[in-house]
Amino acid sequence: MLYRLILITIVSFLIISCKKEVENVVEDEINNMEIIPGSTFQEDDGPRLYFRLVLDPNQERLDIFGQPEVMPSNHSAINPVMEGFAIHTIELVPNAYTAFGAGEMVYYAPMLAANHAVIFDSLQVVQTGDIVYSIPISQVEPGTYEYSRVSVAYQNYDVPFRAYGFDLVGRVSSFLGHNNYISKHKIKDLTVTVNDSKGQGYFAFETPEIVVGSYVHPAEYNEYTAPVTTVPNPISGTSPIPLGSCTLTGQFPTSFTLTGNETSDIYIDLSFSTNNSFEWEDANGNGIYEPLDGDVVHDMGVRGLIPKVAP
Repeated sequence: MLYRLILITIVSFLIISCKKEVENVVEDEINNMEIIPGSTFQEDDGPRLYFRLVLDPNQERLDIFGQPEVMPSNHSAINPVMEGFAIHTIELVPNAYTAFGAGEMVYYAPMLAANHAVIFDSLQVVQTGDIVYSIPISQVEPGTYEYSRVSVAYQNYDVPFRAYGFDLVGRVSSFLGHNNYISKHKIKDLTVTVNDSKGQGYFAFETPEIVVGSYVHPAEYNEYTAPVTTVPNPISGTSPIPLGSCTLTGQFPTSFTLTGNETSDIYIDLSFSTNNSFEWEDANGNGIYEPLDGDVVHDMGVRGLIPKVAP
């Protein structure tokens, strides 16, 4: 189906073989660069398949193999307070042996043709409970699906930290895609102009204004790259994902079946674990993020995916 065409661009970029062809490359209006357009479908009046975002700080915290992970002794982590979240692709996967990209690709965002970077301006930034995407069921291949693979591109969230003797709250604007073209992005109150592509793990951290008597330390931001982005995949032994793709794999609690004869809408909740997903190397072991005192961000990946068909 048309929805699978985008996977060849991702797979080729990450040196994975695939026989699909990319078509309909068009001119982008961003600096006259070519883009590969995102998913499209023909509208009809029938039932739709809805994908809804759920961010759960209590969901199990997993490692890259989809197994429960214990925090290293010299690290600390917190549950970030999410303010925005964006997804790049949604794939329905028949079984644990389905190769990356060989499932039913129901959604993908536009990418630059030159370097296959996700175009940030094209993403829909949502919050927990919001609809990420919907598609007519008639446009989805009937079948039984045991897993879903979802590529997370962007997160925006608050984290508490300590600096200059004050307990403060900072805002993180982080990019998890394998490659990301960013014209500019707003962190909280401040806007960062980039006009370039940034690799996985790029983030900006905004600190708030500090007022002490007549002294004012203005709000400011700094840019960094996190060394690790954890991407859980419980079927990595039979269906690995390309390095750097930030494509999480999650199993439906009960296999999801589409017959093609559905008469009502279906909602799938894409439940992501944000359980201690902002992790840092804790220099003094006090469990408080202190970036001016030697604490270094280690990981900001999402810690698991469970796709659930809503009752």
